[in-house]
Amino acid sequence: MSLVPYLRAWRTTPLHDREVIDGLVDRAHEGPSRELAAALAQWPGTYYWSDEPDGRHVVLTRPTHNAREAWGVHAALFIAVLISMTFSGGVLAAALPEDMTAWTSAALLHALTRGLSFSLPVLTILSCHEMGHYVTARRYQLNVSPPFFIPGPPAPYGIGTFGAFIRLRTIVNDRRQLLDVGAAGPIAGFIVAVPALWIGLAHSHPVVEPGVSGMVVYFTSETWQLGDSIVTLLVRHLSGHASEGGAVALNPLAVAGWFGIFVTMLNLLPMAQLDGGHILYAAFPAWHRRVARLFWIITLGLSWISLTWLFWGVLVLVLSRGRLDHPPVLDAYRPLPRSRRWLVLVSLVLFVLTFIPAPFRR
Repeated sequence: MSLVPYLRAWRTTPLHDREVIDGLVDRAHEGPSRELAAALAQWPGTYYWSDEPDGRHVVLTRPTHNAREAWGVHAALFIAVLISMTFSGGVLAAALPEDMTAWTSAALLHALTRGLSFSLPVLTILSCHEMGHYVTARRYQLNVSPPFFIPGPPAPYGIGTFGAFIRLRTIVNDRRQLLDVGAAGPIAGFIVAVPALWIGLAHSHPVVEPGVSGMVVYFTSETWQLGDSIVTLLVRHLSGHASEGGAVALNPLAVAGWFGIFVTMLNLLPMAQLDGGHILYAAFPAWHRRVARLFWIITLGLSWISLTWLFWGVLVLVLSRGRLDHPPVLDAYRPLPRSRRWLVLVSLVLFVLTFIPAPFRR
């Protein structure tokens, strides 16, 4: 069924992976009318409404290309991260020695269960974060890759992974799509990370040691002191592990929850093409460049508190190829719907709640 009888004007934009149609709806059918609703029900793609100064628009997307995914690569990276993080979990649970040369087959088998209590929660949090992006992008018919998981060194040199990412292989239609895709990941990951931290803290035990307070992770050669955010302080109070001057030795599940909250905070930093950068550009495109540069300078300044910030600031600059600004969307003039203001506010509150000034101390 043709949509032409219900539109006053329209613009078609053919892209390499889809066709985007911006239609200005005839005033008699803005409701939408029963006839227009029936026509949209037969549309071979997705659509949404946009109320603009010149009237009500319907934005339609029809896919024209299906990308072939390298599922073997994604699966291999996932398995590699699962293995490296399970080793890290074994070290965190004191089931494996820190010296990898001392690992034996018997020791690895013995540490398997303890290690999985760390690797599975972290992978669940990372997967939920990335799938939040992926599912939202696919709902808009955007061409995105499945998650790439990045292996990293095991504990105590790391946690076994450098995180995960999805690759956006097309331009985004407008700021509504950019906001929805950018915010979906941190919200989904946070929803899983907080219960993991809460349950993990319930099974962690307090310790009394001079000069040590807050959340700690013990190794043979060193101790990690993990920094607090508002949400970790709140969860510690509710779990009874926030006594003044006391410390709590985190079990692997609690460490996984803490890292989930930490990753949420890092991704919400409003610069470059981090999730926070997407959200900032979607909400205030004219402010993005100045705010991004300011936060990058703040990030370098925070390296006096923790070198983690220096590493992250340099990494963001490298990944963004020296540019902290944001690429444009296809239709930069389409306004952000008022219904999305709550999503901007939720993202800002989430950033404040998860912000950790000093993530690590050794």
